[in-house]
Amino acid sequence: MLKRMIWVGIGIAVGVIVVRKVTKAAESVTPGGVAERVGDAGAEMRASFKAFWADVSEAKQAKEAELFEAIERGEDITPLLTEDEEEGDPARGRSF
Repeated sequence: MLKRMIWVGIGIAVGVIVVRKVTKAAESVTPGGVAERVGDAGAEMRASFKAFWADVSEAKQAKEAELFEAIERGEDITPLLTEDEEEGDPARGRSF
């Protein structure tokens, strides 16, 4: 009798777990579940784009500061302008 009660308990526990997993999977394919996943992906993409744009802005400001300092010192800024272009020029055998 005790063995049967243990197996019944295990069966109930497994049944509850399976029902919860199936319910969660079914909810993920409903229009609301799909919209939630798409919304989450859009939020992640937006956050990634903001971080990328912040990095680009920071690099731009650093380069502008370098150029302004060179202009104030009276230096020729031509090498500063072409330096980055040469590093990424595939014709010269170099790449990013």
